[in-house]
Amino acid sequence: MSSDASTRSAPVSPGPSGLWRTVAEIERYVASDGWGAPLRLFALVRTADALDRDPSLARRLPPNVLDEARADPDHLTSVEQEGVPAVEDLDELLGQLAWPAGVDGAALVVEKILVPPDAEAEVRAATAGDDEEGRARALAAHPLAEDVRIAVGVLRDGRHECAVRSRSKDSDGEVATGADLVPGLVGALAATLQD
Repeated sequence: MSSDASTRSAPVSPGPSGLWRTVAEIERYVASDGWGAPLRLFALVRTADALDRDPSLARRLPPNVLDEARADPDHLTSVEQEGVPAVEDLDELLGQLAWPAGVDGAALVVEKILVPPDAEAEVRAATAGDDEEGRARALAAHPLAEDVRIAVGVLRDGRHECAVRSRSKDSDGEVATGADLVPGLVGALAATLQD
């Protein structure tokens, strides 16, 4: 499932802050397309290793990225994956996904509707047992519902970062960041990198 449809690069230094910059860049890139986007999936590769495997890549990367990659062996390039199927169940998609050895990490961006736990319990109690579609409509219509865009990146060595942007505070300065904002999604994405 790999493609060079869109290649993004971000400098990465040892430690979580480098991966954070990569995840933040991917989130901003996806945000530039506006809301209502499908799930977006990215392979993360160390730029120096990618250049060793494919020297022609140097012609497609900006000079500043090449300089950063020469200075930092952990510099990452993200490669957006084409052909990601539209899915109802993200866990099912991630359960079928595996990355080849040349991929050092993965990132995904997905939009969700979140409501506070009390509001979710209220909606669950008010909707019929197996009516997931009705429950989803009721949650989306709840006055406390919030559209969010979630970006998660994980590396094979276990480092991970998250960025969450809400539609009501849709600016780069209002994006919440941290390693453990969405632990379930981090774990599911990390599982795609296990051998």
